[in-house]
Amino acid sequence: MELNDIVIQFIGTDHYDLTPITDGLINTTYLLENKDQGKKFILQKINNHVFKRPEAIVSNHLIINELLKSNDYQFQIIEPIPSLTNKLLVKDANDDPWRMLSFVENSTTFLTAPSLQTAFEAAKTFSYFLTTVNNEKLPAIEDTLPNFLNFEKRIADYKNSLKNAAPHLKENAKVEIEITNQLLSLPDRWIEMEKNNRIPKRIIHADVKISNILFDQSHRPLAVIDLDTMMISTILYDFGTMIQSYTNTTNEDDGSAQNNFNPEMYKVVKEGFLFYLKEKLTPEESDNLEYAAQVAIYIQELRFLTDYLNGSIYYSTKYPEHNLDRTKNQLELLKGLRAYLGSE
Repeated sequence: MELNDIVIQFIGTDHYDLTPITDGLINTTYLLENKDQGKKFILQKINNHVFKRPEAIVSNHLIINELLKSNDYQFQIIEPIPSLTNKLLVKDANDDPWRMLSFVENSTTFLTAPSLQTAFEAAKTFSYFLTTVNNEKLPAIEDTLPNFLNFEKRIADYKNSLKNAAPHLKENAKVEIEITNQLLSLPDRWIEMEKNNRIPKRIIHADVKISNILFDQSHRPLAVIDLDTMMISTILYDFGTMIQSYTNTTNEDDGSAQNNFNPEMYKVVKEGFLFYLKEKLTPEESDNLEYAAQVAIYIQELRFLTDYLNGSIYYSTKYPEHNLDRTKNQLELLKGLRAYLGSE
């Protein structure tokens, strides 16, 4: 089934424009304009190598949307658009699933925060979103990425990659391996808190980078997007990854970065995150925000290094040392954060 056939199944005409959107790393995304109606949509092929059960993504999306609507959510909601035969997923000849989503007009995204104020507004928006979806008992959200937040498995995978890595890869990453091994116990408290139910289970977004918020032309938030990774876990992960993605002053591919942690960005992101959530968090959650930021960066570094030692089979790379450069960048970011927090 050709792409044209997929489009026709959703909009019923071949009178359209299709423009690739290349910001995402997982799914294949297009801006689709139905020229007969003058309407725009998002057309997306879900990567079913990453998301083994795309039906769960659709189901979760509908559940989250209902939660937002029932709690008078004030931002725009991204709606799944059914095909002409009322299907929310359409399979192509390769059995790859496609979906169509509503499009927010006059919106823009940022790969990095253009200002402290915009970062604050983004964190505040996620704070509001998370407060809204956690306003009642936990719904039947299905885990679309099993073991994604299983840090024991992440560490075991790293140790296994270290054991089986080609000698030249271990030699190239010698310094990074040494630092990683020195910090290997960093996630232990997180693992212990989860095992002993010391931190509550909540709905989390799990991909709270700033590019997953749509802004208007005046940098005011319009919508939270990309609900594919929504899951039940600890909200500490959303705060940690927010710090990991917002406070880096360089591109994460820059392996020569020095002093790439921005403390002012940390302050405004934390302020924004707590704007709606402060009174909702348990003391255990509040007390571990700074720790969570360290763990989130460390786990991301660990994943880059694991993939490098495995021969770069998971992350898309443009050159042989790409994942090693990403590892170096995250280690520098973690070093800056820990110095700022007085953890070193």
